[in-house]
Amino acid sequence: MIPACPLAALPRGEAFRLDAEPPIAVFHTDDGEIYAIDDTCTHQDASLADGWLEGCEVECPLHASRFDLRTGKVDAPPAKLPVRTHQVVVEDGTVYVIPSQDAPNLPPGAPAGTE
Repeated sequence: MIPACPLAALPRGEAFRLDAEPPIAVFHTDDGEIYAIDDTCTHQDASLADGWLEGCEVECPLHASRFDLRTGKVDAPPAKLPVRTHQVVVEDGTVYVIPSQDAPNLPPGAPAGTE
């Protein structure tokens, strides 16, 4: 488990970028759910934590592809591949992420990291 941030530091409707390899975006939805997905859009190297959160979807800030925070599936082009989802645990007021062991779907030219 990787400690991401205190729950109190992640207001509803906001995101936090966790510096992992590759980076992970942690989202706190308006309904109080917390999700974690790979932070990099699968179409082009853009931070999804900088995108627009609506319900359980985040819209990429570059080209408007939307990703489901629950499944990682993309529902709008130009992105075609899903992002990985990660397990989230909130314990003693801290948000933790358990990274997926699946291979990430990174866009061409994005650093693959060491995971």
